[in-house]
Amino acid sequence: MTEHHTQQDRGYTDHVGPRGPAVRGTVVVVPGRGETRDTYTRLGKRLAADAYRVRVVDAARLDAEDPGGSLTRLGARIADAVAGTADADGAVAHPVVLVGADTGAVAVAALLGGEAGAGAAGLRTDAAVLAGIPARTASSPSGSWDDELDVRTFCPAHRTTLTGDAVFRRGALHEAVPERLLAAAHASEADVPVLILAGDADPLSDRDALTRTAKSLPQARLSVVRDAHHDVLNDMQHRSVAAEIVTFLEALRNGLVPLVTVESSAW
Repeated sequence: MTEHHTQQDRGYTDHVGPRGPAVRGTVVVVPGRGETRDTYTRLGKRLAADAYRVRVVDAARLDAEDPGGSLTRLGARIADAVAGTADADGAVAHPVVLVGADTGAVAVAALLGGEAGAGAAGLRTDAAVLAGIPARTASSPSGSWDDELDVRTFCPAHRTTLTGDAVFRRGALHEAVPERLLAAAHASEADVPVLILAGDADPLSDRDALTRTAKSLPQARLSVVRDAHHDVLNDMQHRSVAAEIVTFLEALRNGLVPLVTVESSAW
């Protein structure tokens, strides 16, 4: 079930499955440049079907003139969103996992790495999924809306969703990401488990930099999605990507020990 709240009231969209002790954790999704909460309806419903409480907040807005301040404010907003998922007894379902896409991933990585006083913002999380982190030297798409769509996704359903969303900001990938925050994301020292997702057809990605970031973190995995573009959470491979996220969430609940191992395989 989806509970939708307009941007004029509470500023988030909820996707909920079972109630009470059956809830397996809390996921907060932070969209990126141009995206709206509706961008992640499909992902939210899918994770909710696996008994995770999903809350999608409004997109990260990173101010190049005040990157630290905008990050701190975002951290406080995410912390409020997490706190708002508490049940009648005041308990939030753990693990609490942040999922960031594009600049949402940049912001989450920088926050968890200690940039701009995340602790002071009250942000506490058990893990993170970082999808589509742009390269520090990424060039923005030029040309038509179709050109931007080609950078983002080849999924026909998602292209239709983006095209039909009157609130989605076309051309947003032209907006520069504050260099300080990009540097902080790529050099993040997050001390929680991190799943990094990248499409191998993403023209805005720097795989070498992501590999270095993953290797520098104490508990990180870099998963590369074949033929996926910048919107790796919403491209043609969205089912497999959602399954990768659920596998990560379930392993997280089991102390990062995989619940399924392959003992023998012919493929």
